[in-house]
Amino acid sequence: MLLALSTMLQAQTRYPTLVIETNCGTMKAMLYDDTPRHGDHYMRLIRNGYFDGTLFHRVVKNFVIQGGAQDSRNAPPGAEIGSGRSDMELTPEFREHHFHKKGALAAPRKGDNENPQKKSDASQLYIVHGKVYSQGRLDSTEMSVNIPIKNEIIRTHYSPHKEELARLKESDPQGFNTLLDSVLSVVDSLYQEAPGKFFWPEGLKEAYSTIGGVHHLDGEYTVFGEVTEGLEVIDRIASLAVDGNSRPTSDARIIRVYLEE
Repeated sequence: MLLALSTMLQAQTRYPTLVIETNCGTMKAMLYDDTPRHGDHYMRLIRNGYFDGTLFHRVVKNFVIQGGAQDSRNAPPGAEIGSGRSDMELTPEFREHHFHKKGALAAPRKGDNENPQKKSDASQLYIVHGKVYSQGRLDSTEMSVNIPIKNEIIRTHYSPHKEELARLKESDPQGFNTLLDSVLSVVDSLYQEAPGKFFWPEGLKEAYSTIGGVHHLDGEYTVFGEVTEGLEVIDRIASLAVDGNSRPTSDARIIRVYLEE
């Protein structure tokens, strides 16, 4: 895992390391090369000091910490904040291998009813806190999709041979094995080609069952980077007491976001 992470980090060459300095500690993050619409846009915002002095205005433990809204800067205690901006929407860049593991850096957006194209509201950002999933739960998610697909193939291609297989099993064991191998080969081949199967992307199970994540956000919101140092800062912010609008009662302030020299 560490070797794979090292290789991935070395392969990221388009963007410099980001430093996110907060009153709860400092994080370092990278932006992914293969989400350039988001990467280029957020780099412009960072260079212009856009996020400096804003708050993490929406904090939900075991889910996400969301910040950067311009109306959060110097907002009085208890004020409802976090309005998005329609002038900073970006076409989504969904990548299966970029998922919502802990520390994932992603763009919020409006809901599907008013935003069916799932465009990012790139005037803010959120960082995943998440929760740890058991390996069994992740396996069960795959099985709940894939088993019905295989059962249907068995029903249509294996069941018609059941009576003949039962007869051969009693009278001709060699013929039974030959027919069984042939039928199972067809079933396996059809299953391999069957549409609609679901498997977690490579690395997701390990990440979600160790550091955690939020899997139901995958494929719905663009993940364009990740925190590489300072995951404990996310824990600190996520543990803050919040009001009825999920705003921390003591401000979680983004002091500044800048590029590491």
